[in-house]
Amino acid sequence: MTKCVICRQQFTKRSMTHKACSPDCSEQYGREKARQLAEKQKRVEAKRDRLETRGRKEALKSRQDWLGEAQTAVNLFVRLRDAQLPCISCRRYHTGQYHAGHYISRGANQSLRFDTDNIHKQCAPCNSHLSGNQVNYRIGLIQKIGLERVERLESFQEVQKWTVEEIKVIKKTYQQIAKDLKKGTT
Repeated sequence: MTKCVICRQQFTKRSMTHKACSPDCSEQYGREKARQLAEKQKRVEAKRDRLETRGRKEALKSRQDWLGEAQTAVNLFVRLRDAQLPCISCRRYHTGQYHAGHYISRGANQSLRFDTDNIHKQCAPCNSHLSGNQVNYRIGLIQKIGLERVERLESFQEVQKWTVEEIKVIKKTYQQIAKDLKKGTT
């Protein structure tokens, strides 16, 4: 004895594939299975369409688009890394927004744009309104990473031109690190 999958009444199975107790229940079971298969096929097709669309969008992205996305991933990592620390420049805790401020700006040296020694948590007033508050940033940076590493940043002259593939690796790496940091803090 087993239960009918439709009406849940007890019946005796005639074979291993026998699921319903009557022809009406069998017909209803068949329609239900067909509907489930159609829904599954729609989900598979929708997923395939989304993947194709994502591929087309990624093919249209410029190198500058990839740089922006990688910078966003690095900045998120920096804000998570320094979450418990005060602003690097004014050494205060604010209730407002925090940025990932660059000591050597991206415009001054593109090669340092992803260097995490060059990027630290900075409050919005110091970063935006005080143009980075550079004098106090340097003092805080020396306290945090040491004079030798600060001088390395200041004397860094190498020109770096990342390929799109390198930028994608940077983005993916920092997204994963940020994801791991989030898991560790929550």
